[in-house]
Amino acid sequence: MDSEQKQVLDMLQRPFRLPTQRESHPIVFEVGTRVGGSEPPPQRLTLARSIPRGTVFSIFVKSHRLAAKELCDYFMEASSVQELRQRVEEVRGLVNEKLFIFALSFVIIRKPEMRHLRLPSIVEIFPCMFVPVTTVSEMEQEARKSTPDQEIVVTEYGPEFSSTHLKPEHRVAYWREDYGINSHHWHWHLVYPVDLGVMRDRKGELFFYMHQQMLARYDMDRLSVGLNRVQKLSNWRIPIPDGYFPKLTINNAGQTWGSRQDNSLVQDYRREDFGLLPFDVSELEQWHSRIMDAIHQGYLVDHDGNQTRLTDNVKPPEKRGIDLLGDTVEADSSISLNSLFYGDLHNMGHVVISAIHDPDYAHRENLGVMSDTATAMRDPVFYRWHKYIDDIFQEYKVIQPPYTTEELSLSSVEVVSVAVESQGQKNQLITGWSTRDFEASRGLDFNADKPVMVRLTHLNHHPFVYSIKLQAANSGSLPKEVTVRIFMAPKLNERGVEMSFMEQRLLWAEMDRFTHDLKPGLNHILRSSTSSSITNSNEFTFRDLEERPNPDNPGE
Repeated sequence: MDSEQKQVLDMLQRPFRLPTQRESHPIVFEVGTRVGGSEPPPQRLTLARSIPRGTVFSIFVKSHRLAAKELCDYFMEASSVQELRQRVEEVRGLVNEKLFIFALSFVIIRKPEMRHLRLPSIVEIFPCMFVPVTTVSEMEQEARKSTPDQEIVVTEYGPEFSSTHLKPEHRVAYWREDYGINSHHWHWHLVYPVDLGVMRDRKGELFFYMHQQMLARYDMDRLSVGLNRVQKLSNWRIPIPDGYFPKLTINNAGQTWGSRQDNSLVQDYRREDFGLLPFDVSELEQWHSRIMDAIHQGYLVDHDGNQTRLTDNVKPPEKRGIDLLGDTVEADSSISLNSLFYGDLHNMGHVVISAIHDPDYAHRENLGVMSDTATAMRDPVFYRWHKYIDDIFQEYKVIQPPYTTEELSLSSVEVVSVAVESQGQKNQLITGWSTRDFEASRGLDFNADKPVMVRLTHLNHHPFVYSIKLQAANSGSLPKEVTVRIFMAPKLNERGVEMSFMEQRLLWAEMDRFTHDLKPGLNHILRSSTSSSITNSNEFTFRDLEERPNPDNPGE
């Protein structure tokens, strides 16, 4: 029997492929062979089967979240990888491909007995969401032209991405179009999903923090290429200046995402293809107003009219205000104190913006990339929308009591010096372009008998080392465990003027976080950038996991 990791990889490969006739024949579901006599999938998975194959699946759409929960619950019932595989093969041809991968991935990372298994990169599962259709066509041509002695077929995809530099916003296209940041965003929303009954500690606060950190990092890059910081999308009644043309496809058949022209105006939602009721832009404004009122009143109101304090000055088990606010804004209906009153602001904002080019489905156009967590960060408007969302949290933050000196300082520790070293140079960070190969034929069928690779260009940096000297005055002679957090921020603003700390406040990006045992006296900490718990992700390819089924323990 194949290893469990191998079975997982087989389940995730080529999600657009149709099952064999035997696998999809209705008689399979009429034979009473299910464990425990459970109801056959076609009768149970009504919501999961309601999203057509080859179309957009969006966790920002309420009906799609309900469909995802139904399929996740069905997969979660599997007691082993073998039973999970049986259930997977039963439903593969019945449900939307992206819903299928989302639910399967969710179960693999959530079930305790499967925590040792690893997911391959979403880039290889869905290359069409990361590689332009022209490059996919080029890969198909190269595969057909390949000679028998070629082991692999490689197609390069350079740093020009979806646009030229004729428009100022395109100067940071390299950042928005980066495969790593987009795959991270997809994975984060897989780990912290909405409406799937996942009760993770500080989930609402982490929703705020992760997106705020993305904005800080993005603004740093904008400043570095001479652009102003992101302006929030605060006025829904004026056009959005910058359009976006993704050049990506939704499925194996080449269906494209919807595009947004320059100076498009957000309009009321009247589409009928996603099971949503007609929705007015004014509802977003109303929800925003109610949340802002709650912040300044100092409390949220639940379904029964009871008030819950909005403050971070609490004692366990009372929930901190920033966490409650995050649950309300992200609008997880299973956690939000009153989702009917405070609404679905974050999610429906994504939906309305993604439908801006065809709000009534008159032209039968697909939604735009803002509807999918794997593609949303490519669109410049994503950052303007999330600046609007972040502004809500900042409004809350500035009315909280300031931290005290005792809370922020570690009286027994003095920072003597901090520096970075890279390739023999001190305090010089060197960035440049790197490439990485992904096996696109794991996700798309090129009718080739050999691997078809795509070589993606992305921004990278030379490894560097943090050199930190600390003087510790521990009581006694024993080491003291401390947490070290490293942040980076730009020094100069758009005018080239050194920023005050208050102006810098929203631009600090966390670079690393780790624990260290401080001994009494002088301590010299050397920490490699490659060890970062913040920026260094273990993203594996199918081939990585085939060659090393347990990459966390290479010796096994």
